[in-house]
Amino acid sequence: MKPNRFGWPLAALVFLGAWTSAQALPSNPPILMTQGIEYMCGGKSSAEAAFMRMVSPRWAATLEFSVSRAKPGDVPDDVTVVVRERYTGRPVMQAVAGAPFMLARLDPGAYEVDATLGGVTLRQPLTVFNGVASRAVFVWPSNVDFANAGGPRMAEQQAAARSSSD
Repeated sequence: MKPNRFGWPLAALVFLGAWTSAQALPSNPPILMTQGIEYMCGGKSSAEAAFMRMVSPRWAATLEFSVSRAKPGDVPDDVTVVVRERYTGRPVMQAVAGAPFMLARLDPGAYEVDATLGGVTLRQPLTVFNGVASRAVFVWPSNVDFANAGGPRMAEQQAAARSSSD
């Protein structure tokens, strides 16, 4: 019986093709940790947003950030997130999300979540049950000037504020 002379080159070609296509795949967002709580932020691209939606049922809490009338996945700046126990006010987690989705492994309990974008803070209640994914959605109004909100006032703005109060 004659050995197949195309076997090894074909196997090498298949291996090389699989290796190069695996190198071209985007990586998943990293899992980070703060105050002993694992979290992951992502969703800027459509593929990453689909990945975040796919894995969100495996995480205790999903926080979604958007601006009204903006393109999906378009968050203009970093969102500062503070999670507190609802009844005691004790801070549990503080992190910055630079993407439309934040997934967190919170313990079961009742929480208040403050999300601040450009100096505008939104608050949502969040209840986490054991084995059930919970979700909170934060939508900022589109008429907020995020570039100037919370930042230092320019001299013209200070003069206008003084003249309007006189």
